[in-house]
Amino acid sequence: MLIFWDRRLVFLATPKAGSTAVEVALESLASASIQRPAALKHTDIGTYRRHVGPWLRAQTGEDFATVALMREPVDWLRSWYRFRQRDDHDDPLHRMEGVSFARFVQDYVASDGPDDLRIGTQAEFLTDGAARVDRIFRYEGMESFVDFLEDRLDCAIELPRINVPPAVDVHLDAGDESILRARLAGDLALYAGL
Repeated sequence: MLIFWDRRLVFLATPKAGSTAVEVALESLASASIQRPAALKHTDIGTYRRHVGPWLRAQTGEDFATVALMREPVDWLRSWYRFRQRDDHDDPLHRMEGVSFARFVQDYVASDGPDDLRIGTQAEFLTDGAARVDRIFRYEGMESFVDFLEDRLDCAIELPRINVPPAVDVHLDAGDESILRARLAGDLALYAGL
């Protein structure tokens, strides 16, 4: 999470949607940069609205605009899988040795899958009941996001390419992809409306 005090703007770091590159590029411009621990770095809109937003309003007398990125939902889960493959040896809580992407998807679409995998959904991150992040940009349309930031922060921005997970097979057959898309219906609807 990045807080731009003078510009009354907060960047909420959606997991697996380019947040690390944004933070690396903009940390020096931010009044506050919260990158550790992950639970604080990835503060969702509900937590922001209950805790951070009211505190910022109490300090300034103004609401801060929130901005975030959203990745195409199926590609987002592919990114999680690749990330978990890379992180396999460092985190015994999610061993991925021998787990195909199809199996990962089957685990995710199970009734407790998102909780068991500690992934959740982007819609849960970006929305809180009827409320949502003020401006959500598509990860795949990064140039629009950069244009917005350059205008809002009054500076030129170049995002680095970092935190890139390894290339692995993330193919799904049509049946598995259909089941995954049904499970990600809320995310797909939110993404389609951006």
